[in-house]
Amino acid sequence: MANILKQVVGIDVAQNELVVSLGRMDETAEKEVYAFRQFANKPSGFKALESWVKQRANKEVPVRYVMEATGVYHEKLAYHLSGQGHEVSILLPNKVSNYMKSLDLKTVTDKTASQAICQFGLERKYELWQQPKKVYRDLKQLTRERDQIVAERTVSKNQLHAEQAEAFPNENSIARLEQRIGLCNIQEKEIKVEIAGLIKQDKELAARIKNVATAPGIGWLTVVIAVAETNGFDLVRNKKQLIGYSGLDVEEKESGTSVKKKPKISKKGNRHLRKAMHMPALTAIRVDERFKAIYVRLVSKHGIKMKAAVAVQRRLLELVYTLWVTNKPYDKKHVHRSVENIKTL
Repeated sequence: MANILKQVVGIDVAQNELVVSLGRMDETAEKEVYAFRQFANKPSGFKALESWVKQRANKEVPVRYVMEATGVYHEKLAYHLSGQGHEVSILLPNKVSNYMKSLDLKTVTDKTASQAICQFGLERKYELWQQPKKVYRDLKQLTRERDQIVAERTVSKNQLHAEQAEAFPNENSIARLEQRIGLCNIQEKEIKVEIAGLIKQDKELAARIKNVATAPGIGWLTVVIAVAETNGFDLVRNKKQLIGYSGLDVEEKESGTSVKKKPKISKKGNRHLRKAMHMPALTAIRVDERFKAIYVRLVSKHGIKMKAAVAVQRRLLELVYTLWVTNKPYDKKHVHRSVENIKTL
């Protein structure tokens, strides 16, 4: 066989098992998936996986472990492999499913899924996954928990309103709903205190958050969510990549003269980041002349208010990124420069 250039372990992750395929690509670009096995999705299974790969892979060529993001079931494996010094890449599920469609598979099983992930890893160039810093990981867990509690409280408030509006409301039901809302309020307050405590422990992080929070419409909690969901923007190279990651990028579809769909945001990204920018954008439109002018210009152009608000969300997220990178407070009179140039200084 010709010299091996690349080795990939494709892993289909389930709650209790790991379905694994091992493949390689040589200098002639010939690809081969030559080994397959299942392991338990637990620490002993992780060690068995490493041992199995070590026995079968070429020791002179690095091996990259490629897996699909499957809820939270892939996280322990990713942290273990990364902690052992292995190269790890985590793929979005839609990328894998779209790739599998291109293979025209007649049968889809866990084995064929792991083989497809392995082939995808051999064919494509992709970024290495890096463990988020502990403070960002903790902040992400807390901000997402808070988001769930706020959603639960909203549901309870709507139920309470409906119950009170009935002709013969049930007093016991109303009391239980009020208790539920009160519990949500208490837990949200506890989470905010815990978040503030984490930030206070890191003076540099606290200073950066304070600077970014000077932007119009942006509060400290919005900054925390943005930082937590992007791992402190560590893997963000430019604004375009950030907008794509958030799903606020514009998606267009045109073909000849017969197909021309209206442009829309892709929503193929981090929904928590998009959601965090919604209310700040509405506030920025109300209190800041620059964002208000952008909003008015777009509404006068196409007449769709929500579309204009989304454009402001995109601008505001770019501003958050710029202030984070420059580590300076917002200045209305500042002439905006490319943050990519700032990063090279």
